[in-house]
Amino acid sequence: MKLTSSAFTHESNIPQRFTCDGDDVSPALTWSDVPEGTEAFALIMDDPDAPPGTWVHWVLWNLDSAARELAEGVPKQESLDGGASQGACWGVDSFERVGYYGPCPPPGSPHRYYFKLYALDARLDLPARATKDQVVQAMEGHIRAEAQLMGLYRR
Repeated sequence: MKLTSSAFTHESNIPQRFTCDGDDVSPALTWSDVPEGTEAFALIMDDPDAPPGTWVHWVLWNLDSAARELAEGVPKQESLDGGASQGACWGVDSFERVGYYGPCPPPGSPHRYYFKLYALDARLDLPARATKDQVVQAMEGHIRAEAQLMGLYRR
């Protein structure tokens, strides 16, 4: 599978518009080369360079198997059209927000932001506001393929 964005390329800078210093909207994403038997997609965005540990910025699951893109500015709500759900994010250990919350690192070196897309052979049966850890656990044994896109941001 391949994951791309019209907003930035792999290993390049994420434009300010998609960060806490801008409009903090999610970038458009597109994917291709989906394996047969895919029943749903899940997406996780995180920052492994955050000082307290890996910071979770976005958790999304049960995207329709026919989907091949996410438009810019996905609403920050638990349920989306087509049956997709967004989980709790914006933290390392405690998660309070739902939806996309973009890069917002402390000043200093650039941080890496990984958008990881998973093609799954089943929809996930998870409660609203599920966390990254719950999604990862539910995906176990159901991942048919994965792709990632990494962007950089510094303040």
